[in-house]
Amino acid sequence: MVRPAHTPETIARGRRLGAFLRQARGDRSIAEVAAAAQISAETLRKIETGRLATPSFTTVAAVANALDLSLDEIAAQARGTDAALPA
Repeated sequence: MVRPAHTPETIARGRRLGAFLRQARGDRSIAEVAAAAQISAETLRKIETGRLATPSFTTVAAVANALDLSLDEIAAQARGTDAALPA
């Protein structure tokens, strides 16, 4: 099965997601968060840089859990709506 090309909006949503996760990670290393989420550091790096515009739900859920974020917060940020980072 061939995936259709990403639209500009899909790419922008992926970049917003990545920027939010990078900010939420704070001082924690990529390796530390990736290990907590049980994903590879390279996968997390690709998400944070926007090179993986459409990560799987299970991957996003694992990273959310590792960063103590709700999926609602992540979805709001990816959509570009205002949602503050947790304290």
